[in-house]
Amino acid sequence: MRFQGRDAARGRRMRKDLGRTAGAGVALALVLFLMPALLVRQGEFSQELLPQGTLPLHRTPSSVSTASQDRGRVVRLSRSDGTVEELTMEEYLWGVVAAEMPASFEEEALKAQACAARTYTVTLQEASSPRHPDAQICDDSGCCQAYLDRAEAEARWGANAELYSGKIQRAEETDGLGVLYNGAPIQAVFFSSAAGRTVGAVEAWGNSVDYLVGVESPEGEEVPNYHSQVVLTAEEVRTAALAQYPGADLSGDPSTWVGDTQYNDGGSVHTITIGGVTVTGAQARQIFNLRSAAFSVSYADGTFTFDVTGFGHGVGMSQYGADAMAVAGSTYTEILQHYYTGVTVEECPEEFLPQ
Repeated sequence: MRFQGRDAARGRRMRKDLGRTAGAGVALALVLFLMPALLVRQGEFSQELLPQGTLPLHRTPSSVSTASQDRGRVVRLSRSDGTVEELTMEEYLWGVVAAEMPASFEEEALKAQACAARTYTVTLQEASSPRHPDAQICDDSGCCQAYLDRAEAEARWGANAELYSGKIQRAEETDGLGVLYNGAPIQAVFFSSAAGRTVGAVEAWGNSVDYLVGVESPEGEEVPNYHSQVVLTAEEVRTAALAQYPGADLSGDPSTWVGDTQYNDGGSVHTITIGGVTVTGAQARQIFNLRSAAFSVSYADGTFTFDVTGFGHGVGMSQYGADAMAVAGSTYTEILQHYYTGVTVEECPEEFLPQ
């Protein structure tokens, strides 16, 4: 989404999915709604993992119905110019995949993105947002998902327009398929790139979700801007931190302002102490406008240097990781089942589809 997928998101909202969980899942939906993409796309609750292989896991092109399900479903999209546009799910997903993932990626990665985006769209359509009361979904990746008109996307691609358009169109081999957990569509959050491992929803947003746990992710130095750096003066750090945490003690020698830093298994900051206040890595990322929570910080000569790896909230499917898996021969179902624990990939039950 910009390009983060997510940040998607990243995290956003659950409804019927959460209805199958303990009541505390409602708090998760509220957190998902308030988190920036995507950006998002979350309360503690626990579910029993669905045994692998219980339901159909992969549909090959030969078994795809000739009647497109996506063409028969309507999406009401709120555009950034204030208009509301009615699209088929097929048209909408083409624009989402074009906006959210580089079309140069492997086709299996694009199919995984299409399937995740379709699932995410279903959950967004199930919810309502005061940001766009006249539409089910919008093209703001900080709220819902990014979207590009075909003409705009093809203009950006130039000489590769025909090639890339065809690749995204073939992602429709996933027509009608969703990512399900215990039979319900999941919050299929995604992001750009991880520092070797994704993180669980509990790490990023403080809420445990059985299918959003940390897993290995194979991307690396091939990712553009995989390593980034943010340099801030002591005064800039003071101003940014106090704006969020007025009680922080940022007096005296700046070299003492940053205290103990704890890391999780994914290489992201679990907690960090700033001016005596302990915040999460996700909170520090927001305070200092970092590309991810996988960072280290040092101080010298009046400036703080944040060395950052990856891009995005780190929860769910890593887009560059998905492409690396596809390059290595993984199918889109294998990619989705790797990044979302205990899920199946199959047609979304009618009860969850908007009427």
